[in-house]
Amino acid sequence: MAKADKPLTAKSSVGDWLAHPQGGALLRSMLAEAGQSESVLKPVRLFSLQRLVQLSKGQFPQEVVDSMVAEVNGGVAPVETEDEAADAGGEAAAWVERITPGRFEGRTIIVTGAGSGIGRATAARIAAEGGTVVAVDISAERLAELKAEHPAATTVTGDITKPDDVAAIVAAANGRIDGLANVAGVMDDMTPLHEVTDAVWERVFSVNVDGMFRLTRAVLPTMLAAGRGSVVNVASEAALRGSAAGLAYTASKHAVIGLTKSTSFMYAGKGIRVNAVAPGPVATNIEASFASELGQERIGMAMQVLPPVAESAQLAASITWLLSDDATNVSGVTLASDGGWSAI
Repeated sequence: MAKADKPLTAKSSVGDWLAHPQGGALLRSMLAEAGQSESVLKPVRLFSLQRLVQLSKGQFPQEVVDSMVAEVNGGVAPVETEDEAADAGGEAAAWVERITPGRFEGRTIIVTGAGSGIGRATAARIAAEGGTVVAVDISAERLAELKAEHPAATTVTGDITKPDDVAAIVAAANGRIDGLANVAGVMDDMTPLHEVTDAVWERVFSVNVDGMFRLTRAVLPTMLAAGRGSVVNVASEAALRGSAAGLAYTASKHAVIGLTKSTSFMYAGKGIRVNAVAPGPVATNIEASFASELGQERIGMAMQVLPPVAESAQLAASITWLLSDDATNVSGVTLASDGGWSAI
């Protein structure tokens, strides 16, 4: 419940807004105009109202937030400090990233999909913790933004499905590769088997499986020569169940688990650890679209039990732990970093 003595602001959580008599009415009215109910906000109840501006990709603009804040406060938008936001139990109080200085000092880590979402958060955290990052993405523009924030990062604009680009990524590491975070991935269109097109199947497997396979194969000789290394593959809740995505994505992420387990077993005596992370819902640039009525009916029903959406930095915390020596005795594991979804 929203505290009676605390005004609602843009930093108040969605849950606090919904619990407030006037604020809840405003949110529900806005959703009703778009033909939706408050159930769509369940996964983001812990996020601040302000966070929805970015997540909505233009459907929930800043001016709407500003108008709602003013209206619920009698026409005057209150000023809220960070401490007040935390006391209100909103997004700022939920989780705060804590950097471990020097955890990756002297280490070189390749991170794919580093231009946005989980990959960018992972690259940023490794850099902040003293590591040398080889940041890989298909978007030069997004990599430039990362470079501006972390000038020491080495950026490689490339496609992991192309052999020449894979070679360029390995070359950019300058002979030292202590870790590899295989984050790059694409979603499918939620189609069941009888509706999956060859184009969707081939695209999803090309990136999610073939690209991961080729880049990991390319870095292993360097790790074998050094007698150590850590690989973390980003799988998905779809690797643990059949109700989280369409066939192509689900099958591809099950293949990622197989790749992880086999590789972990094969190199267990070589000082190389291989693990996977299975995220639940995360606020990233990867968007799901429904090209199937049956897919929407079945998967939409399963999504009613989604846990709160996680921030990319929360997944980066799981990935960097597995990459680091803190996970020294962990290999062949699929870590469900999903807010408890896999326990349902």
